[in-house]
Amino acid sequence: MQVISGAMEKEKIHYQAPDSSEIPYQMGLFLDWVNDNQEIDPVLKAAIAHFWFVTIHPFDDGNGRISRTITDLFLARADEMPYRFYSMSAEIRKQRKSYYDILEKSQKSGLDITDWLEWFLDCLKAALIHTEKMVSTVLQKAAFWDKHRLVSMNERQIKMVNLLWDGFNGKVTSSKWGKITKCSADTALRDIQDLIAKKCTAENKRRRT
Repeated sequence: MQVISGAMEKEKIHYQAPDSSEIPYQMGLFLDWVNDNQEIDPVLKAAIAHFWFVTIHPFDDGNGRISRTITDLFLARADEMPYRFYSMSAEIRKQRKSYYDILEKSQKSGLDITDWLEWFLDCLKAALIHTEKMVSTVLQKAAFWDKHRLVSMNERQIKMVNLLWDGFNGKVTSSKWGKITKCSADTALRDIQDLIAKKCTAENKRRRT
């Protein structure tokens, strides 16, 4: 099995997987290692398991998805918690290009996977930072609505305030407000002025109308 990219007759071989006859033996070694309770940091075990499985490349398709699932499984075990807010799989997909670059480099480096481990830990850190920001925003949004629970707002205003908290990009103008809520520019302007008068736009300056 080869991992190839490029047009026909200009293909680039990124990785040569083990011969199919070797797969059962290689998977046996992998599963024995996975089920062994050796003393190894569980996060590093997640990184090694991901790299090992995707390097064996036992299937024609889906090896990457299964590797990411294995990663999330080991990280869940490492957390020892019934729930998780971060997703390593999502972060790997966001960093897809650097992921494939480091895989190719590490798979050609023999038994030294130090660069892969460093990349994996950096990726995990990015996933945690992203989740921390997301959770912080959710808590701020909940606090905002709790503070303004008695403030009267119409459906358009509620929709736009939620949109602002959920990451609306750019400055909100009456024309944008009107297009999103399907109302006239004059109605949009009145909605905005009403929120300003009720002091419902000052909690987060980056989200102000």
